[in-house]
Amino acid sequence: MDRWQAMRIFTQVVDSGGFAPAARLLHMSPPAVTRAVAGLEKHIGTRLLVRTTRSLKLTAAGEGYVADCRRILAEIAEAEANAAGSFTQPAGLLTVTAPTLFGRIHVLPVVLDFLDRYPAMQVKTVFLDRVANLVEEGLDVAVRIATLPASGLVARRVGSIRQVLCGSPDYFSRFGVPRTPQDLVHHRVIGRDGLFGHSEWLFGRDNDIRVPIAPRLICNTNDASIAAAVAGWGISRFQSYQVAADVEAGRLEVVLADYEREPVPVHIVHAEGRMVSARVRAFVDFAAERLRHRPGVNALP
Repeated sequence: MDRWQAMRIFTQVVDSGGFAPAARLLHMSPPAVTRAVAGLEKHIGTRLLVRTTRSLKLTAAGEGYVADCRRILAEIAEAEANAAGSFTQPAGLLTVTAPTLFGRIHVLPVVLDFLDRYPAMQVKTVFLDRVANLVEEGLDVAVRIATLPASGLVARRVGSIRQVLCGSPDYFSRFGVPRTPQDLVHHRVIGRDGLFGHSEWLFGRDNDIRVPIAPRLICNTNDASIAAAVAGWGISRFQSYQVAADVEAGRLEVVLADYEREPVPVHIVHAEGRMVSARVRAFVDFAAERLRHRPGVNALP
C-alpha cells in the first residue's frame, strides 16, 4: 500500500474514532484498515495509536503525525484541483470573518457579488467584534481594521478608516461646537465599551493630545452609540465607516477633524502556505478590488 493511501486511512481512523467506522467510510474491510495502520507504524518505527477494547487514543507521536498528514493530504488535494483547472473556477466552502458592523455594511455586499460570479462557491460569514484565530477556529479569510502585528498571516491592505468625532446638528445648535479636544470636558460624551474605552481619548497624528472623559452614557454596541448621537443626546467617537451614511444624510456632523488620529489600515488576511487554495485566492483578489472602491472604506463621503 502506498504511503499516501496509508496516511489517508490513518487520518480517517482518527477522525472516525475507530477502525470499523473508518472501514465503512473508506469501503474497506476492518482487517485491511488495521493492517494499513500497523504497516505505517512499522515503517515509521513508533506507535501512533493506543488501542483498548473501548477507546482509541493518539500517542504523542501520533498527534504530531496526524497534523502533518492533514497538511500533506490537503496540499495534494489542492495540487490535483489546480492541475484539473479548478484554480480558475473555485468551488467549495469558504469561511470569512469581519467586524460585525463593517461585515454587514461592506463585506456582505462583496460576498453576494462573489457568489454571483462563482456559482460553485459557498460562503459562510462569521461577523463578530473580536479578533478570531483563523487556524484554531477554522476560518479562511479575515477582514481586519487594525495595524497588524508580525504573524504567520498574509495581509493585503485595501484601505484605511478614520476615527471621527460626531454629534447631531441639533446637539451642536443647543450646546455649541467644540473647537479643541479640551473643550470636550464641557460637553455630553457618549462612551463605548471596548474599542475606544471611556476614560481617556487620544487625539493628534502622534496621539500626543490626551483628554480625560467622563461619559454619563456608556453603550456596549455601535448601533446604540450611533442612535444616541443621532438623537442629539451627545458627542461620540466612531470609525468613519460606521457613520458614513448618517454623515452623508446630515444626521451627524464631524467635528475636530484637524485633531484626528492617524487613520487605521484595513487588511484582508489569510493563513500563509506554500499553496493558497483556489477559493481563498479568488475571494481575496475579488474582495480587495471591491473594497478599495467602496465609499466609506477609505474616507467619509
